[in-house]
Amino acid sequence: MPEVFLAEKQKRGYPMRFIHIADVHLGAVPDKDKSWSKERADEIESTFDRLLAVAEERKVDLLLIAGDLFHAQPSLQDLKSLDYKLSKLTNTRTIMIAGNHDYISKGSPAESYEFTSNTVLMPADTFSNAYLDDINVCVTGFSFGQVEYTEDVYADIMPQMEDVVNILLAHGGDEKHIPINFRQMAESGFDYCALGHIHKPKHIVKNKMAYPGSLEPLDRTETGRHGFIYGQIKDDETKIRWEPFNCRSYINLGLAVKPEYSEAKILDVLAKQMENMGTQNIYRIILSGHMANGLKPDFSGLMRNYRIYEIVDNTLCEYDLDKLHLDNEDNLLGKFIERFADAEDEISKHALKYGVEAILATGDK
Repeated sequence: MPEVFLAEKQKRGYPMRFIHIADVHLGAVPDKDKSWSKERADEIESTFDRLLAVAEERKVDLLLIAGDLFHAQPSLQDLKSLDYKLSKLTNTRTIMIAGNHDYISKGSPAESYEFTSNTVLMPADTFSNAYLDDINVCVTGFSFGQVEYTEDVYADIMPQMEDVVNILLAHGGDEKHIPINFRQMAESGFDYCALGHIHKPKHIVKNKMAYPGSLEPLDRTETGRHGFIYGQIKDDETKIRWEPFNCRSYINLGLAVKPEYSEAKILDVLAKQMENMGTQNIYRIILSGHMANGLKPDFSGLMRNYRIYEIVDNTLCEYDLDKLHLDNEDNLLGKFIERFADAEDEISKHALKYGVEAILATGDK
C-alpha cells in the first residue's frame, strides 16, 4: 500500500525539486592505518550533515537516498540519530532504500523501525511505492534484504501510477549486486531513475538516469570530486545537475624526475604541487623518469607535512648502460643488460632497473 504524506501547501504547477544521494557509508573508517583515519570518518558524517543543510536551505521536496547510507547494517541508535537529523527538514520528505552494505535482514532494527520524521525506508526484497499527494509523485523502490543478488530484479519494473511523476530508486549495477540492463530501465517509462552503488558519479542517460557517487571518497582508488545530484521535474520534463561537495579528495600526483634533479629539488617540486592543488587532499605520489645514480630521496619530512597515502617509485637509475655492458660483457651483469638491451615496454625497463641495481649491490658480476 502506498505511503501518503499530506503537506501544508499544494505545489502543483511548480517544479518538484529533489536531491539524490547514495553510498554515504556512515560509520566507515577510511585509511585505517593512517594518521588521518579518524578525521576521515568524522568527515563522512559531517558532509552528510552539510548535505541536509543544503536540502533545508533550498527547500527541496524530496531527498532520495539510493542505498548504502550506512557502511553496515544500522543499529537502533544509528536509526534514531538519523531520524532526529531528518526531522529537522521542514520542507523535505526522505525516501530511501537499503543497499548491499546496509541491507535489511530478518529481525534487524531497520526491518521494524518506525520513523517519526517524514521518512520512508522501503522494505526488503519487494517493490514498494511511496505516493506523495501534494506534489503528485510516486517513488518506487527495492531494498536489499541480503548482500548479493545475481539476477536483475529491475528487469520487468514499470511505473506504478498513471498521470503522476514516477521515480525509480535503485541500487546495484554489477554482476553480484543486481546486474542492471540500463537500456531496458531507461525505456521503462520512469521520469527519473535514481541509482546507487557506484561510488564515482556517472550520468547514464541525460536527465533520466544517473549515479551521484559517494558524498566523500572512501579510499585512494576513488579519485576526483564527489557530490550529489540536484534535480527538478516540471511538466514531464526532468533536469538534473551534478554538484561537487566533498571536503577532501584523493589525488594521484605524478612527477617526471630528471637525472639532474637533486633531492631538494624533488621534494620542493612535490611540496609546491601539493600546496597548489590543496593541502587538504590526500596524495598518492608516482615518480617516473630517471633518478640520478645512487640518489634515494628521504620523503619522511614531506609525509609529516602533507597527507601522503603512498609514494610509488617507478624511476630508472641513470646508468651508462653502454659502458656497463662493455665493461661487463663477459659476466652476469653484461649478459643481463644484453638481455634487455632493446626493451621498450615499461615492465622490461623496470626489470632492467631492478636487475642492474641488485647485481651491482651484491657485487656478484
